[in-house]
Amino acid sequence: MIMQPQKQLKVLLIGETCDDEYVYGDVERISPEAPVPVLKYDRTETRKGMSANVKANLESFGVLVNHITNKKPIVKRRVVDRGSNQQLIRIDEESEIDPLRVSEVKSAFIHMQYDAVVISDYDKGYLTKNDLEVFCQNFPGPVFIDTKKTELFSYPNVFFKINLREYNNLTVAPNPENLIVTMGEQGAKYMDNIYAPERVNVFDVVGAGDTFLAALAYAFLTYNDIAVAISIANKASAVAVQHYGCYTLKQEDVSGL
Repeated sequence: MIMQPQKQLKVLLIGETCDDEYVYGDVERISPEAPVPVLKYDRTETRKGMSANVKANLESFGVLVNHITNKKPIVKRRVVDRGSNQQLIRIDEESEIDPLRVSEVKSAFIHMQYDAVVISDYDKGYLTKNDLEVFCQNFPGPVFIDTKKTELFSYPNVFFKINLREYNNLTVAPNPENLIVTMGEQGAKYMDNIYAPERVNVFDVVGAGDTFLAALAYAFLTYNDIAVAISIANKASAVAVQHYGCYTLKQEDVSGL
């Protein structure tokens, strides 16, 4: 069972947010106009995704989160057949994202002291590589970064969390002690050690990386042991993949980790 910290943890979270839309309906026939399914519309559900999903899961652990994110909307619209739960198509709407404003970050640090900085970087122009380095250089505590950038770096206080495909796309890798690679059902790799996950029925992997990042940051701040933190993050993401769409951990989920 996960241990509760003696004080409320405070985290500064930075990264892009999107609206995850799920358009549900029933496919009963193929269109006579083209070889594509015809969806009989039922409903649309909207959830906050990307860094907002990290925020929701950090809050599930009782963490106080100050969230700095993009103002212009990003929408990921998934069309899903209810009968099979099969995603038929995903439609992305993305405005040109304005870069992070330094004034927002300065204001955040003026008003609160943080135990960690967590960055969820989808590499859509909101954060530069220099931004990431500046956080690591100037923040005295741990910095947890999930990024799609291909040139990474090393500082004593940084943990990069990337997936296997992102790892294979790296052009510059950080030192091994700064890098955690998630590998789906095979678990996570850190310093040549494989942390195997629990075997579960995988329903949907959307948002599982966000859950892993949130649990990793919380568990490291609680136990000060990256190996323990990775194991707990594995368990948290295993819970997430058993649900459809971006799943926010519930109290009973957290208590069971």
